Amino acid sequence: MVGRPMPEKPKRLTRAAFRLYRPVATRWMDNDAYGHVNNVYYYSYFDTAVNGWLLEQGLLDFRNSPVIGLVVETGCTYFESVAFPDALEAGISVAHLGRSSVRYEIGIFRQSAEQAAAQGHFVHVYVDRATQRPVEMPAEVRAALGALS
Repeated sequence: MVGRPMPEKPKRLTRAAFRLYRPVATRWMDNDAYGHVNNVYYYSYFDTAVNGWLLEQGLLDFRNSPVIGLVVETGCTYFESVAFPDALEAGISVAHLGRSSVRYEIGIFRQSAEQAAAQGHFVHVYVDRATQRPVEMPAEVRAALGALS
């Protein structure tokens, strides 16, 4: 055997694992040659679900805020295929809330499905826009994210 053994596949999560749900619209262009949503689009679904919620809550001003969240880590596990025109929902919860970072857990569900078709995570690190150095996340952001823990 070369290298490390494969890690065990994570347990497939259910809706109960998530605090918030947001709709996700599949698009014709999301399907690949195999007739299902290509893996790269799941990361876009994750990013869109979280940042859409941050925008709606008034916690993200991506044009002017002196403090911004940058994605520094992401991952996804797939359990079953989805395809256009499936109506999806992204479940969001906060798994870890640090001084300058947050780890989101995200599940992609078909509407009314109890188990995630795919699930993953990403980590935002809050940085000073000008220096790109980590800073403490704004208090209002921390409070809102705490509600998703």
